[in-house]
Amino acid sequence: SLHWTSERVVSVLLLGLLPAAYLNPCSAMDYSLAATLTLPGHGALDKLLYVHGDASQKAAKAGLLAFSALTFAGLCYFNYHDVGICKAVAMLWKL
Repeated sequence: SLHWTSERVVSVLLLGLLPAAYLNPCSAMDYSLAATLTLPGHGALDKLLYVHGDASQKAAKAGLLAFSALTFAGLCYFNYHDVGICKAVAMLWKL
């Protein structure tokens, strides 16, 4: 139940964070979006992970954790070395 509660909290945070990021695009919003967009994806993929065998299950969960960490690191890299998530979305909307 703690897992479901945390996912609900993140969903509610995203409901407020998305309009706030649109109205006030800054680095704090970019990094907040990077964290809140990565967490629900990790939880959703963890539920879809059906692997038989104890060793295979541990390896799959470690791979999922590594994938989530790399996704977050990639978004942070994009925020630091490029325009950031908020401005990138604004640039896409301009097209």
